[in-house]
Amino acid sequence: MGTQELNEAWVKSGQTLSDLQNKANLLVQDDNATADDVKDIQEKIATATAKRDLAYDNYVNARADEVAALDDKDTAPLNENEKGIKAKFVDNFKGMIKNDPKIVNMLTSSVDDSGHQAGLTIPKDVQTAIHSLIRQYASLEQYVTVENVTTTTGSRVYEKWSDVTALANLDDESAEIADNDDPKLTLIKYSIKRYAGISTVTNSLLKDTAENILAWLSQWIAKKVVVTRNKAIIEQMNAVPKKPTITKFDDIKDLAITGVDPAIRTTSFFMTNTSGFAVLSKVKDAMGNYLLQRDPTQPDHYLIEGKQLVEIGDRWLPDVSGAHPFYFGDLKQAVTLFDRENMSLLSTDIGGGAFERDLTKVRVIDRFDVVTTDGEAFVSGSFKEIADQVGNLTGAAASNA
Repeated sequence: MGTQELNEAWVKSGQTLSDLQNKANLLVQDDNATADDVKDIQEKIATATAKRDLAYDNYVNARADEVAALDDKDTAPLNENEKGIKAKFVDNFKGMIKNDPKIVNMLTSSVDDSGHQAGLTIPKDVQTAIHSLIRQYASLEQYVTVENVTTTTGSRVYEKWSDVTALANLDDESAEIADNDDPKLTLIKYSIKRYAGISTVTNSLLKDTAENILAWLSQWIAKKVVVTRNKAIIEQMNAVPKKPTITKFDDIKDLAITGVDPAIRTTSFFMTNTSGFAVLSKVKDAMGNYLLQRDPTQPDHYLIEGKQLVEIGDRWLPDVSGAHPFYFGDLKQAVTLFDRENMSLLSTDIGGGAFERDLTKVRVIDRFDVVTTDGEAFVSGSFKEIADQVGNLTGAAASNA
């Protein structure tokens, strides 16, 4: 399917989900609705949500492939009406690389809200294309909550699931709201940090089309952003509560049942790296069945105890001292990435060997912060080998003989 058809499929799946949610709202007000009716609409909404998300992923990946595969014959020179923000950005980028005095003076005279040299700001729609490309890679960002912010520092207030109290009954005339009923709120502070990476620009790139320059920038920046943000997210993941080392099948069941609060368990999932996935794929239960089961709604995904198992490449989520990482919980409740949405570029022909080799170096700066918002919503464990569950059918048969 082409990108147009995939986009239409995504829009259609979103409308289907919206219709089901409207039906669910009506069902809540229907006094004649049964438990089976509620269960049925819940299952339909869950399926529609999965289909919508899959349709979006298919569209984004196909669009990213198109951008990456752009060739000269696929692009036509921009006419005057088409020269908008992106065209101006490319012109300024070329001017920055060529040390155009007008562009250089503009960049060196401007500072960002943290007092640093601002650089060439990447336009919003180009940043959107970059974030679309990020989804092609093993990005952990998709599993955490992402909040776009406009300030370099700030704070948010959260209430952990374990601290939530019931509402008081105000219709009971004898009831009083206790003084100690104030929710136990946690103040989370964020402080946007600057992360940078450098690449070399060749002279041939500057002679290319605007679309090809944007494609090259998007691909390069997307890879840098994935690596950088993954590292920051993993640092927060490693700070969550530790569970005992997993050595047997029942340890995994214990983690799924007791790892997090039951209210969080419904949206929780398992996560490990490729090496850990290889070990888990061979573990068998007492009946000889594999621990991992295929998700019937997404055959290329696997489940453990009905929960999705997310596999992350070893290069993104490495082993620690020979042990494979193993997580369980709802990472969106556990971790938040505050995105300043202010990527920028700076160039130099002086440092990093650029002057000696007649090269130009480009530095990309990404601004974000990652913080733990509810450390009890995600737990971590580790394993090297996991023993199969011991079968007990032989003993049972002998006792009945």
